[in-house]
Amino acid sequence: MVSGNLFHCRRNSWPPEEYIHRSTLQLFDFDSAGPPEQAWRRKLDTHASILREFSITFVEAIKMIRLGIRLWSYVREEASHGRKAPIDPFTRESCKPSASHGIPLGGMGSGSISRGFRGEFRHFQLLPGACEASPIMANQFSIFISRDGGNKKYASVLAPGQHEGLGKSGDQGISSWGWNLDGQHSTYHALFPRAWTIYDGEPDPELKISCRQISPFIPHNYRESSLPTAVFVYTLVNTGKERAKVSLLFTWANSIGGVSHMSGDHVNEPFIGEDGVSGVLLNHRTTKDNPPVTYAIAASETQNVSVSVLPCFGLTEGSCVTAKDMWGKMVEDGHFDRENFTKGPSMPSSPGETHCAAVSASTWVEPHGKCTVAFAVAWSSPKVKFMKGKSYNRRYTKYYGTSERAAVDLVHDALTNYKLWEEEIERWQTPILKDDRLPEWYKFTLFNELYFLVSGGTVWIDSSLPTEDSWEVQNEAVPVKIKEVTVSKTQENHNQDMENNQTVVNTHVDMMYVNSQDDGVKSSKVSNERASNNSDEKDESTLFRRRFESRFTTSSSKLLENDTNDVGRFLYLEGVEYIMWCTYDVHFYASFALLELFPKIELSIQREFAKAVLCEDKRKVKFLAEGNCGIRKVKGAVPHDLGTHDPWHEMNAYNIHDTSRWKDLNPKFVLQVYRDFAATGDFSFAADVWPSVRAAMEYMEQFDRDHDGLIENDGFPDQTYDTWTVHGISAYCGGLWLAALQAAAAMAVQLGDRAFAERCKSKFVKAKAAFEEKLWNGSYFNYDSGSSSNSKSIQADQLAGQWYTASSGLPDLFDKVKIQSALQKVYDFNVMKNRGGRMGAVNGMYPNGKIDETCMQSREIWTGVTYAVAANMILAGMVEQGFATAEGIFLAGWSEEGHGYAFQTPEGWSIDGHFRSLLYMRPLSIWGIQRAMSSTKTTLEAPVINIMDRINIPYHNSTLSSRSESGVKKIAHKAKCFKNSVFHCAC
Repeated sequence: MVSGNLFHCRRNSWPPEEYIHRSTLQLFDFDSAGPPEQAWRRKLDTHASILREFSITFVEAIKMIRLGIRLWSYVREEASHGRKAPIDPFTRESCKPSASHGIPLGGMGSGSISRGFRGEFRHFQLLPGACEASPIMANQFSIFISRDGGNKKYASVLAPGQHEGLGKSGDQGISSWGWNLDGQHSTYHALFPRAWTIYDGEPDPELKISCRQISPFIPHNYRESSLPTAVFVYTLVNTGKERAKVSLLFTWANSIGGVSHMSGDHVNEPFIGEDGVSGVLLNHRTTKDNPPVTYAIAASETQNVSVSVLPCFGLTEGSCVTAKDMWGKMVEDGHFDRENFTKGPSMPSSPGETHCAAVSASTWVEPHGKCTVAFAVAWSSPKVKFMKGKSYNRRYTKYYGTSERAAVDLVHDALTNYKLWEEEIERWQTPILKDDRLPEWYKFTLFNELYFLVSGGTVWIDSSLPTEDSWEVQNEAVPVKIKEVTVSKTQENHNQDMENNQTVVNTHVDMMYVNSQDDGVKSSKVSNERASNNSDEKDESTLFRRRFESRFTTSSSKLLENDTNDVGRFLYLEGVEYIMWCTYDVHFYASFALLELFPKIELSIQREFAKAVLCEDKRKVKFLAEGNCGIRKVKGAVPHDLGTHDPWHEMNAYNIHDTSRWKDLNPKFVLQVYRDFAATGDFSFAADVWPSVRAAMEYMEQFDRDHDGLIENDGFPDQTYDTWTVHGISAYCGGLWLAALQAAAAMAVQLGDRAFAERCKSKFVKAKAAFEEKLWNGSYFNYDSGSSSNSKSIQADQLAGQWYTASSGLPDLFDKVKIQSALQKVYDFNVMKNRGGRMGAVNGMYPNGKIDETCMQSREIWTGVTYAVAANMILAGMVEQGFATAEGIFLAGWSEEGHGYAFQTPEGWSIDGHFRSLLYMRPLSIWGIQRAMSSTKTTLEAPVINIMDRINIPYHNSTLSSRSESGVKKIAHKAKCFKNSVFHCAC
């Protein structure tokens, strides 16, 4: 529990009554029309300040000058081929980032559109890796109200009138519209994936308006969550004594932003669908040979609501119908002519011309009466095409086909199913929102950080193969000849219940937890046993490999396709500024969200990387930091990412450093695989990826140069902190390695690889002793074992390996006193000595209380790392410190007093709040906190005896059926009988 004392100076609650009159809230107390008790809130007249970007110091610039020159040259080279470099710090968007974002539209992986809290539609990401940040101001909702026989009228765009160029004399465009809303009495309330905008007497003092925005983001629902559509439900309450005729207007430009905005050849056409759903299709022809995009905007006609459309109007004086004409028609009549539905497709737009469309829904609202009007927008772009030519069908085409006109079906289904979506969303969110252990800021921030799974450039395709019937790729990555693993027929037919997300593997490898008083005894014993049994172990390992491979050999493609329950393939960007798919060192933090909400997607991503581990790509790459060359992908090394312009086929788009020499990627792969196996109990997944786990562990042995069991860093930034140099043994990478050894041993036991489990156990005992001897200083683990000025720095992330160990139900890496001491040091220094804990945890801090300014990243606060450190504290029993640590990110990034990073959480910020890399993947690690808070609910009781002791026990049914084998017995039962395979069960 978080005590009141800890937060006595901080705000604990943001009740809607502080933003909306209580009487208005009571009017909307039905059908989810009113905002929730917990939400992120803003008034519409809140100033959207320009965000401030970080800058490097003069010393940092001197150190990075060679890298800058090489990077600039690389960016220019990519541009000459019509491509955008994955990292381009030299090109800036014309639209400066501002504190104006809100909940995005749509599900995952089919392109996204963001909507600011003041109502503007912006950040169009409908093409892979491209983000058009500028708002398209013609995309608006407006309202027209008439009372008292027309003597009292109101007309306004439902967004504050802060638009450049308003009031120009004779303007035929959107400046001629009524921008009459000041936003003083209107508020925005966000709880992803829904948002509420309440107009409390604006523009008509006697009409209360609620707009509810709903997108189909539904955990464990792999169909609806792929749909590119969103619904806007308007609830109208008339508090006056007269009937009010109300017309709502939805306008949309035929544009996806960017260069195709005015490229021409765009066509609009009206449609009348089923169940009263009517609207306009906007067929958009993109540039640069990208697939077309078709929008549908629609409203639902009911007994009380009539729908009319204007299929096409323009924004310039030469248009047949101008924006000014359209607005005048609505002011005068409140609707369009019904004959417009009979018009065919419009004439294609000319270059330099923008076609727009409008849908109007009109109704009468009786005195003290209520009425509901629903609109929807959908975008259909069935093919996703990457810059190097390959195209794939998006996931939603599995259900709606590949026709661009699927947009009609999408808006229809959205308008007829949104209430069911809301029921599922509320069923998911209610237990967390009602959990009294959790502070209020955390509850709505937990959900709102999920915006990135929509806005993070996600791509979700239906098949592993491109849409072309046949294709050959020259200079393709060359797969190594390997034998992969599938599972027996019994397993394939078994339906794993992953939705429960229960931890069914709880291999508490207690033998690997070595108490300080008997470290030497057990270490000596293991060393002696290993020396005497070395040849036997080698023979056992070889025998295991042969039995395992001969039993389950299959084609290489099975590694990706086996038992995925057909969830397709999923990509998401590291960030909108770092255009690399599924950056793995960052996914290590972010993956907690996918594991909790869409575990099948999480397993599919791990399968992608498992396949990649066993492959190599010998094409030459120049690494920009050092200027040396190497091959793109080394066999046995986990790739940094799945690529940029040809994902899955051209990995490692990141070319700053040679990531085959990074020390964190392979341990992170092993830790994620084990955590996911433990969380899902999916034996098919474990069997598929096991060869890659072994290969990843064996690859790392080359970095243990002094044979103490620990890997050493190589004197350059060879891990996720890629400007922060590490020498010798490091707390971060060394701790990850220790955790990976333990996880690999536990997984080996589950899969029957006794020899490999013994190897990992022996290495762990030896490495743990060396790690503590060289890094533990009595209160925390030093940054590294070198002799540089920052070797004794307090790294916030020093116990990342322990975080995963505890999250996976494995024994602690160190005794509890050391874990709590190190985390308390981080809290006292990195958190509380940094602006009183109101900014998050700074990455590096000297023992004298000064921030480590060795490099850019050591002095930054990383949002996702702060959430991870908070989760680690909670798992260690330091709940108050954990939430206080995480709250710093809320205060600095999300609160009204903060720096304005809501719904665009950056990778990090400086102590002055200046950002680096907006809309970043890593902050999804906040779901690691939720896993920490619910771990007692999802982890089974530990086995009674040491699971590692069983390595030396013959595998007989009599042993496995004993009471003390309950942990493994449950897994074997879950996966059904393996009979005579290398797996054993108690059947």
